[in-house]
Amino acid sequence: MQYQWYPGHMTKAKRQMQEDIKLVDLVVELVDARIPVSSHNPDIDELGKQKSRLVLLNKADLADEAKNQAWCEYYKAQGSYAVRLDARNRGGMKAVQAVIQEACKEKIEKNRRRGILNRPVRAMVVGIPNVGKSTFINSFAGKACAKTGNKPGVTKGKQWIRLNKQVELLDTPGILWPKFEDQTIGLHLAWIGSIKDELLNKEEMAVELIGELQNSYPGILEGRYGISEETEPVAVFEALAQNRNCLKKGGGLDYGKAAALLLDEFRSGKLGRITVEAPPAAG
Repeated sequence: MQYQWYPGHMTKAKRQMQEDIKLVDLVVELVDARIPVSSHNPDIDELGKQKSRLVLLNKADLADEAKNQAWCEYYKAQGSYAVRLDARNRGGMKAVQAVIQEACKEKIEKNRRRGILNRPVRAMVVGIPNVGKSTFINSFAGKACAKTGNKPGVTKGKQWIRLNKQVELLDTPGILWPKFEDQTIGLHLAWIGSIKDELLNKEEMAVELIGELQNSYPGILEGRYGISEETEPVAVFEALAQNRNCLKKGGGLDYGKAAALLLDEFRSGKLGRITVEAPPAAG
């Protein structure tokens, strides 16, 4: 099965970001903590290389905590800031605010020396579909969310959101679309729901996920479904369908229903805290 992204206008999107990025001090990228590689758009590395970078590992509450920590250490070693985050929880936003100030302290100090006091940090928030960008912006902004005018970038559909006296966000929804050649990336995006299920073979996705869980989190399927993992992924999938009574009306196993069940329980965290991708090994 070939995993394909939604259609997008890559050239136009890159050109738009090249213009927008001149207006900001910081690029804030949301990735899914379960798949930080696959949910990262590589275009950001080139387009944002002259800017401070903050990576928000969103949905960290669904991801393996040890691997969350490993990813934070990896990003720090790469010269970026990183914060574990559940964008639905406003309680985590103080940590984000503090790291934004830390990431931009040189810029803030430079402005202070030039006599520019209390100028807000301007940040661009980027992220692929279904990674939680809108949820983050709404949680961070809260009721204080307001447009600001008389600045470059207000026109042509772009919107500045004043979070508080310290931070303004440039909201540019939907401008980034990853292009991937590696089908593993497509599979990982499909697992978390970033590619519409209707476009894919869910049974095949489920069997692939079972194989991944057998390798990386042995025992998790047995604990959840009371089935043996000591067989091939296809046989485990069949046992899952039987155990959960996924049956068609006329008899026989309903593999579509079983696949939907497994994918839903993975995405919602009912299987446990799972991270599919580990940071690259040092060196």
